[in-house]
Amino acid sequence: MPPLLHPALPLLLGATLTFRVLRRALCRLPLPVQVRADPLRTWRWHNLLVSFAHSIVSGIWALLCVWQTPEMLVEIETAWSLSGYLLVCFSAGYFIHDTVDIVASGQARASWEYLVHHIMAMGAFFSGIFWNSFVGGGVLTLLVEVSNIFLTIRMMMKISNTQDHLLYQVNKYVNLVMYFLFRLAPQAYLTHFFLHYVGQRTLGTFLLAVLLMLDMMILIYFSRLLRSDFCPERVPRQQHKDKFLTE
Repeated sequence: MPPLLHPALPLLLGATLTFRVLRRALCRLPLPVQVRADPLRTWRWHNLLVSFAHSIVSGIWALLCVWQTPEMLVEIETAWSLSGYLLVCFSAGYFIHDTVDIVASGQARASWEYLVHHIMAMGAFFSGIFWNSFVGGGVLTLLVEVSNIFLTIRMMMKISNTQDHLLYQVNKYVNLVMYFLFRLAPQAYLTHFFLHYVGQRTLGTFLLAVLLMLDMMILIYFSRLLRSDFCPERVPRQQHKDKFLTE
């Protein structure tokens, strides 16, 4: 069915509006002292709160999908479940919302890496949503949201200048472990799968290209993470001061 007539469109619209309403609700929460005085930090904080909520829901949901439908670990192209399909729609709605939020807030230039990531992710998710293929791959990709829970905590603590707290010190090691387990490992597994199984197919070739670009971005983020948390003396003090991606 052509995408303009596809029944998944109400799901995407509903998910996008859900995150918009959630953002409005979260904006009513009190802000840390270090955040409320700076409009840019205030926007970052609200944006990260929505991201945090999405990561908690999507990360747990992805784990449940794999537990309920373990075939997704092997039949990445053909494995399908209603729960997995709804999860992919839900997360696509988040990426649509976040893209609009970044652009509407005038942060497109500072957050261009996020926009590139979101566009690639939406392109991959739409293959599962509109053509009912690679839903399993989409679910495995969303295991990364388990890692994002701890990554977002880290970013929020840096924005609020609370890196000296014990929670930050504990979280940075937990975050490192989760980065390996739920970001690097699934990404490596999916890359291996596409290289050896669907790399020569039309849609598979497109998804492989997207995956390889995401691989490159993830490795760059990982190097920044290691440098910032474990080799801070190598990070210039004023580097990327206005960047959305807090190192």
